[in-house]
Amino acid sequence: MQKIKYIVLLMSVLSMAAMAQDSPKEKSKRGKKNTTAATVEIADEITILGIKSKFLAKDSTLATVFMQIDVSKSNSLPVGWKEFTTKFTLNYVLYPDFASRERLGYGNVALSEQNTYQLSSRRFMVRFEIKRPQNHANGVLLSELAEIGTTKKILNDLAIRFKTNKISDEFTFFEKTGRIPTMQNFINVNDTLRLQNINQTPQQLLVMRYRHNFEAAASPMSTNPRVASRTLSVDSTFFINTAQPLAFAEEGLYYMTRDTSDAYGIGLVVTNKRYPKFTRPAELIRPVMYMSQNQEISELTNAQDAKKALDRYWLGLMNGNQDLARRTISVFYHRVEEANRLFTTYKEGWKTDKGMIFIVMGPPDRVQRSKDREVWVYAQRANFSEINFTFNRRPNQFVEDHYELQRYVEYQPIWYPMVEAWRTGAVRE
Repeated sequence: MQKIKYIVLLMSVLSMAAMAQDSPKEKSKRGKKNTTAATVEIADEITILGIKSKFLAKDSTLATVFMQIDVSKSNSLPVGWKEFTTKFTLNYVLYPDFASRERLGYGNVALSEQNTYQLSSRRFMVRFEIKRPQNHANGVLLSELAEIGTTKKILNDLAIRFKTNKISDEFTFFEKTGRIPTMQNFINVNDTLRLQNINQTPQQLLVMRYRHNFEAAASPMSTNPRVASRTLSVDSTFFINTAQPLAFAEEGLYYMTRDTSDAYGIGLVVTNKRYPKFTRPAELIRPVMYMSQNQEISELTNAQDAKKALDRYWLGLMNGNQDLARRTISVFYHRVEEANRLFTTYKEGWKTDKGMIFIVMGPPDRVQRSKDREVWVYAQRANFSEINFTFNRRPNQFVEDHYELQRYVEYQPIWYPMVEAWRTGAVRE
């Protein structure tokens, strides 16, 4: 009987986590990391969870901006299109760069049927155009989504290049109708999408596919640089045509470019159908490395029966307390799923530096952004006063949003107690 409990424990908890993953409470917490302001609670119990933004250069004088806005309402009630468009205003100011407050342009975006699309009961997309200011090829767009009649607002910043040679500034992936950009760096196998520019200009692009298993993030205290391979082996190459339906039948990292001389292209991770959720035992084992000892990792990776090994691992940490193990498993793998959804770049989200910090520490209390840096601020906890994690943007040929953590040995007094909290089941969402 005890052996049966070991086998079914993990999968039953994952099923419970799947049913609970879209609760307003959880979405409210995870929404904080996508914005430059804290989560905003507004009238009628609507909450703005976060904003993602993307621009595409239309020509040398215009850029089209897409803003994906996530919302929630109490008791999981839907937010209607009319409710959203009548409660909020969207304003913007264009600056030369992050450090300047010289206004190059400003305006109000009227939310209408022509530019505001409801993607789901909790998600909207707003599309509008920005004119290039005279004598400036670049700018920083600071947008403000505000509730009418109150002082409550949420901010989003976006660097815009009006004149560029980067293919990713002109092309991006849209869903299969070609109307809405996907706003993410991954897609599931055999899902249909389109790669296109604003004008839907047909163009042939070269595609290279890689099957490289990238390493997970190193410890925040690991200040010794890793010796990483500077080349990736191409598994296959082929051509695609833009502005046409497209699907990828095999998992892997795909890289789209005009030709091999381009320094930057467009990267896309093609994943299994369940991603960003992990369900296979071999997948579920890997993220626990952030809270495990070397011997435990070795036993898990070398186990003949991964399901039993993983159940033994969690029950061992919780001293056989199945209820505590179930709750901790639910919280942990929900964070892994969210890390995959939010931070996937050229590799799975849980492997990135941001994903690692998010899984262990949870969502930050606030985020401070500048041109090439993000600072995640965690307010005082039981074992530390306010602590910052700084992520520096690094050039990357596959994606624009590649950040690396600035590591310090001084994180030890904060990091180890958090890991121990996971290992004893003391973590709460």
